[in-house]
Amino acid sequence: MIKRLSATDNAHTTILIRLMVGAVFLSEGIQKFLFPDVRGAGRFEKIGLPAPEFLGAFVGTFEVLCGAFILLGLLTRVASMPLIIIMLVAIATTKTEVLANDGFWAMLHGSRTDWSMLLGSIFLLIKGAGLYSVDHSIRDKKN
Repeated sequence: MIKRLSATDNAHTTILIRLMVGAVFLSEGIQKFLFPDVRGAGRFEKIGLPAPEFLGAFVGTFEVLCGAFILLGLLTRVASMPLIIIMLVAIATTKTEVLANDGFWAMLHGSRTDWSMLLGSIFLLIKGAGLYSVDHSIRDKKN
């Protein structure tokens, strides 16, 4: 089971995607705890999500843990799944309003980081962690 979850290839460049996705999610998750009024519960309350106190901590915890796992390249495929869900919810809850109120180009501008994180997470789900990762080390030890 671990072998399947840690499956990856020998790509040298995947670390670039891991650094981008992992660092952004780790940073954003930490900020949800450091600045809850702006990045965590307060933000979730402002956009109308239920139980904002719970959701702020819940999402922040997943962003910190999954971001760290992706930076390490540890269970990268598994760690990317919650992040994909987080990004889909973020786009649906914040960018559809921008699209309706301000138009297509404003929505594209405002969602560039969201799309980058979504597509980077999908890439990691498909490809795995690459050569410079704990997943690759696990695979090598099992072979």
